[in-house]
Amino acid sequence: MAACIDTSRSEGRQALPETKAPHISSCDYEHDCDYQSKITRFCRPTPCNHASMAIPTSSRVPLKPIGRRFPEIPERDDVWVKIREEAKLTSSQEPILSSYYQSAILSHDSFASALANHLALKLGSTMSFSSAALYDLFKGALMEDKGIVESAEEDLRAVMERDPACIGYLQCFLNFKGFLACQAHRVAHRLWSQGRLTLAQVLQSRVSEVFAMDIHPGARIGRGVLFDHATGVVIGETAVVGDHVSILHKVTLGGNGKATGDRHPKIGDGVLIGAGTSVLGNIRVGEGAKIGAGSVVLKEVPPRTTAAGNPARLVGGEENPVTLDRIPSLSMDHTWHTSDWSDYVI
Repeated sequence: MAACIDTSRSEGRQALPETKAPHISSCDYEHDCDYQSKITRFCRPTPCNHASMAIPTSSRVPLKPIGRRFPEIPERDDVWVKIREEAKLTSSQEPILSSYYQSAILSHDSFASALANHLALKLGSTMSFSSAALYDLFKGALMEDKGIVESAEEDLRAVMERDPACIGYLQCFLNFKGFLACQAHRVAHRLWSQGRLTLAQVLQSRVSEVFAMDIHPGARIGRGVLFDHATGVVIGETAVVGDHVSILHKVTLGGNGKATGDRHPKIGDGVLIGAGTSVLGNIRVGEGAKIGAGSVVLKEVPPRTTAAGNPARLVGGEENPVTLDRIPSLSMDHTWHTSDWSDYVI
């Protein structure tokens, strides 16, 4: 059993900041001038802004908000500008990569064009798809649905802010399979929502082959999501993943039998799910909760609590669980420091 948190018991659970529930296609939050100071203590020592966390507009099926949403904050530097700057700098430092960066990044006039091209080259040239056909498919989806592009940019920021192994936007954009698989899924989900079920499932199958992540095109994923390492992640058809969630490798969000209908987990905003965890059935993991590595979660997890073990149990017990004072998906804190825990180590 692995788990989490550096915290203590509190008199009552702390609620996430009060906000207005968003519409699917736009953000209507009122600006919270205290948000930066609140977030700073949730993150690593270097403070960072976090942009709007609305579910992307690629989710055509209406999605009820999972708990409360985080406030909107001002937009940050253009991600595409940063990617191009890094490509130019790296090309001068590593001439052997200059032609690759020229064709992958610098020859394109937009983030959408470069992403469509890169995904098409990664997933195309098979019996199912040609790279040219895939480029047209991805480019069309990205140009018609700006929400996919906005979500992809926020996913890049999430990786930069939470993954210490990430050295720049460029490397994540080109090489991190968790990021790439998520963006391909956003296009597949758009196809699924349009009733193009066969094409969506063929694309899902190809993404699974290339990136070793299996996300059903019906699953709904928010923005600012980090799939760290990503290998072996499985997400079922009716699963919902909220905004600014962090999920590590070998995580399953699956069903608990062969029942049809709504049968997969609903993951709230700001949740951290440790490596090798299985969350099974139509259950809710509340916003700001943390799931320890290797856990098997079969029951609802309340907001701002920690669950760990097989089967998973709440840290502190069901009657008086320890309440988290940080947003775990942002702090990425997988440790568990409590006064009553044994110091014996095997």
